Amino acid sequence: MTTTHIDGVTVATQASVYFDGKCISHGITFADGTKKSVGVILPATLTFNTGAPEIMECVAGSCEYRLAGTEAWIKSSAGEQFSIPGNAKFDIRVTEPYHYICHFG
Repeated sequence: MTTTHIDGVTVATQASVYFDGKCISHGITFADGTKKSVGVILPATLTFNTGAPEIMECVAGSCEYRLAGTEAWIKSSAGEQFSIPGNAKFDIRVTEPYHYICHFG
């Protein structure tokens, strides 16, 4: 199931822009202090580093991802999600705009 609305949050209006504009996201904070980000990755192959564990939820588009130390690329499409451990690296390959929600922790 894809998240379509997020109610009761504060949105950071200043975007975080990474990889020369290939990844753009906005932070959101819930009343209880929980943080997530909502964004888009444009066509590219990028490597991300995590601090906390993350769950990447695909809202629209698709991507392929590969966890550090593995060879296989795994596809994730709208309505699907994948988990990344904390303090890890992962590659993401996008051929169409990939809209996501990143759930931290």
